[in-house]
Amino acid sequence: MPELFIPGPRGRLEARHAGVADPSSPVAIVLHPHPLHGGTMNNKVAYAIFRSLVEAGCHTVRFNFRGVGRSCGEYAGGDGEVADALAVTDWMQRRHPESSMTWIAGFSFGAWIAARVLMKRSDISRFVLVAPGATTRDWSFLDQVPAEGLIIQGSADTIVDPGDVAALAASLDSLARSLRFEMIEGAGHFFDNDMETVRELVRDYARRAR
Repeated sequence: MPELFIPGPRGRLEARHAGVADPSSPVAIVLHPHPLHGGTMNNKVAYAIFRSLVEAGCHTVRFNFRGVGRSCGEYAGGDGEVADALAVTDWMQRRHPESSMTWIAGFSFGAWIAARVLMKRSDISRFVLVAPGATTRDWSFLDQVPAEGLIIQGSADTIVDPGDVAALAASLDSLARSLRFEMIEGAGHFFDNDMETVRELVRDYARRAR
């Protein structure tokens, strides 16, 4: 996959992009876990989401937040990372002007950023949140969500409390246009033995939701 840099609010953002044959296919932006805890666009869960969306027929991009890899800038506590994601969303929509819809997806910290982006962009119609940081992040920004989405969580997650994610999913179920919640029995935060299940869930959901 060729090297790619996208203009961001604090300089270039290192990215990888995969297009599909149909110009009207959805565009999808995938966000990685926490930059201060080793999160990058090459994280295996973020990459699995990326590949699944491509396989489902989406023009898809993953990128490094500011200060990660070869991206310019430094960690900005969430607000700056939201700005990065908004810039990449704009770039994808310009690159694929005939696209039928826009998706946002993320893992862990990236899921929290994805939800914040979703609340700022009424043109995003689908979302995928994997192991969202329901335990450690403030989700009070959530309001009516004119979009449909998928939340995936592992029942044996020791970093994010599964019960808190189930509660978050219940609150989003009443706010979003529609929501599908999948609890993978026995899966930990990084889905070490359950990656193919994550890929199948994302791929199946994306194919059905197009």
